[in-house]
Amino acid sequence: MSTVLAVIPARGGSKGVPGKNLAPVGDAPLVTRAVRECRAAKLLSAVAVSTDAPDIAAAARAAGAEVIERPAQIASDTASSETAVLHAMDVYEERHGTPIDVVLLVQCTSPFLTSEDVDGVVSAVLDGADTALTVAPFHAFVWRDEEKDGGYGVNHDKSRRLLRQQRPQDLLETGAVYGMNAAGFRELRHRFFGRTELVRTDPARVLEIDDPHDLARARALAPLLDGGRLNIPAEPFPGHLPTRDDVDAVVLDFDGTQTDDRVYVDSEGRETVVVHRGDGLGIAALRRAGLPMLILSSEENPVVAARARKLRIPVLHGVERKDLALKQWCEEQGIAPERVLYAGNDVNDLPCFGLVGWPVAVASAHDVVRGAARAVTSSAGGAGAIREIASWILGKELTA
Repeated sequence: MSTVLAVIPARGGSKGVPGKNLAPVGDAPLVTRAVRECRAAKLLSAVAVSTDAPDIAAAARAAGAEVIERPAQIASDTASSETAVLHAMDVYEERHGTPIDVVLLVQCTSPFLTSEDVDGVVSAVLDGADTALTVAPFHAFVWRDEEKDGGYGVNHDKSRRLLRQQRPQDLLETGAVYGMNAAGFRELRHRFFGRTELVRTDPARVLEIDDPHDLARARALAPLLDGGRLNIPAEPFPGHLPTRDDVDAVVLDFDGTQTDDRVYVDSEGRETVVVHRGDGLGIAALRRAGLPMLILSSEENPVVAARARKLRIPVLHGVERKDLALKQWCEEQGIAPERVLYAGNDVNDLPCFGLVGWPVAVASAHDVVRGAARAVTSSAGGAGAIREIASWILGKELTA
């Protein structure tokens, strides 16, 4: 079976519309809308978002996409989309050990692209086209202005205006989806080569967001065009829960993640918390499996240190910038952040979510945190959530 990868370039910087890729249209940010439609497509193997921005990465993971961190040298406003797609292909193949047969460039600035558009482009390439793109019927007369001679017709003769049915059918490039044979694209480094198939789409849905007026139009049109088709697939892509093959280390928040976020204080001011025995069993199993582990907490509390000693795993607590501490720990351990699972529950965990490959929220986490997570446990913090995470990673090993 062919491996088909959709790449959504979504860098953080945008001059025309600041924060454009996270701008909400309808019920979701642009990048979320694009991921959602890709995940609903039937012919895709995976969808990846190439970005240099942690907040976009968090939104992409929450929508079910794989995130590929884009280097600064190809994240400027002059860098081509092709460069981002080529980099994403290399990272994906190295990460998964799977050669890509067909690659798509999907632009989230086309807010009304559909899963049918995606499948249409994939199908065209799988059926033998070298490249394909979405187009829409276009009937307008196009003019170009020359200072010396004035305006002239580009797709018509201004001295002899034919009726629409007498003119050849013009097709407008929508900018939503481009498909390429992966080998040819890697060799020629351009989205158009060989035989290019044109995949027709609904002209009413054609809109590219380049300035604030476009964004305002998209928001006005969303209630009309979205209707009931907000695509959330019944089954996510394979790999929606992490396994041992996906994770090289596990980092755990403490309060609200290993506890129920309540603190008991006695008459002398001493604090105690309630933890779950199942979590301890899960952590012990992860440790036996050889996974490096860390408890990372912003609270400096003897209870945290005591629990870490009991579990026999290292702890960093009283940490103001958890993301910086996590990044340094990864460097010291020689572990790539995208191979780290981080479990948390509150907004101070979000910077760490943007750093790691597997941000996980416990069921009792803040709504924003659950929305930014790549996976969410069914158990609440302090009620076996860590045991559940261990079962994802270890599977049958946990009961062996």
